[in-house]
Amino acid sequence: MDGVFVTGTGTEVGKTVVAGALARTAASSGRKVAVFKPAVSGLDESRAQGVPPDHEYLRAASGSGQSDSEVSPYLFGPAVSPHLAAELEGTVIERERLLSGLAAARAAGDFLVCEGVGGLLVPLRPDYLVRDFAVDAGLPVVVVAAPGLGTINHTLLTLESARAAGLEVAGVVLTPWPSDPSRLEHSNLEAISDLGAVPVLTLARLDLAEPASWPPLDIRSA
Repeated sequence: MDGVFVTGTGTEVGKTVVAGALARTAASSGRKVAVFKPAVSGLDESRAQGVPPDHEYLRAASGSGQSDSEVSPYLFGPAVSPHLAAELEGTVIERERLLSGLAAARAAGDFLVCEGVGGLLVPLRPDYLVRDFAVDAGLPVVVVAAPGLGTINHTLLTLESARAAGLEVAGVVLTPWPSDPSRLEHSNLEAISDLGAVPVLTLARLDLAEPASWPPLDIRSA
């Protein structure tokens, strides 16, 4: 089974956009792509803003026919950490249910794009972090980060955390990459590549309503 696990230096750094771009690139090359995200929170906010939630975006980008629950077994309204979202709804995220869903997603395609929640150390439950789930998934990790000030520290810490758990890091994607990057953005890219010993790709801001306009994003070409 081929695929990637997409994580980020934190929330709102473009993980879902990058995961969707990776999924669409693989699908455009003829792969049968499946997608998976252990939990989605913030459905209330998505509905209020009229934007598709993460699981719907991933499914559309990949062309997958998976159902909502097949893409993400846990769907929560509040925009909070998944362990708290589960607590607020009177439930607990079960590792066994996540692994069962992951296995079904693997069987649904020949390339799997699995997206984490927030950063690697976000708890899915008090005793089970996103990083633990990434280890269970056993896929190469793609780290998504912002290109601007502060990203060197955040990204190198994420790389260190991933490697400490024995995860293979396939690369870093900086997004949204500006059309006219400054010396700061170029320097950040170079520092992350050199200090992190990792390939670094860039992705410009995408028009999410026009998938046909998205440039290919293949971490294996880095």
